[in-house]
Amino acid sequence: MTYIVTDNCIMCKYTDCVEVCPVDCFYEGENTLVIHPDECIDCGVCEPECPADAIRPDTEPEMEPWVEMNRKYAEQWPVITRKKDPMPGHEEMDGVPGKLEKYFSPNPGEGD
Repeated sequence: MTYIVTDNCIMCKYTDCVEVCPVDCFYEGENTLVIHPDECIDCGVCEPECPADAIRPDTEPEMEPWVEMNRKYAEQWPVITRKKDPMPGHEEMDGVPGKLEKYFSPNPGEGD
């Protein structure tokens, strides 16, 4: 099992989770974070730290696409190990549905 980041993180990007991760498996994109599923040791300490409830275990139904998305971008983005301020406007974006389709931009100006 592993933990993964879902679209609740997009446009919020709270980083409370990265400081508690014992294996530094979080990676930072422009407006979201991901967890490298091959590096995650399933300790679960990050999940309760996320104010947006964006971190989920991969055992929940329909999580396989999220596992693959987390893996893909973890291999492209830089690792993040220290807490930063959340994104501007995070209060308004927290809990907004459909953020993946509306706001996810893995590489601005480039195709997926």
